[in-house]
Amino acid sequence: MTLHLIANDIRSAENIGSLFRTADSLGVAKLWITGISPTPEHAKVAKTALGAQEHTAWEQQIDVVVVINGLRADGFRIVGLEIDERAVNIATYQPHAKTALLLGNEVAGIPPSLIALCDDVVFMTQKGIKESMNVGVAAGIASYWLLHSGERSS
Repeated sequence: MTLHLIANDIRSAENIGSLFRTADSLGVAKLWITGISPTPEHAKVAKTALGAQEHTAWEQQIDVVVVINGLRADGFRIVGLEIDERAVNIATYQPHAKTALLLGNEVAGIPPSLIALCDDVVFMTQKGIKESMNVGVAAGIASYWLLHSGERSS
């Protein structure tokens, strides 16, 4: 399975750095940095990434719709990680061989206009009173689930 992460409008440089470390650790093929998200040239991204940005394929594209459309044209299924009426539990989700996981802003999540562009939407069950978790942590958990889905079904 090939997994790309799309980091859209992530405000925190530390969260982007964390995504680089997650991508490197788990074997994510590429990290797309879109919208207002900072790139590895930002000192806090580089500090948090601890060099993972040197070993992880990444590309910046301000317009996330361009990334979504390009990945879809390349055969990727676009999957939003969000609490939404369309969302299915990631524990039961079977990803496509080419999957791009869309991550939203730390406060607002993925806007409805982008949810509408997703082929699928997944969520993770949570036990606490908060309905969300840090985007870097959520991306790590979701990436692991998606990359190891074949191991669960065999």
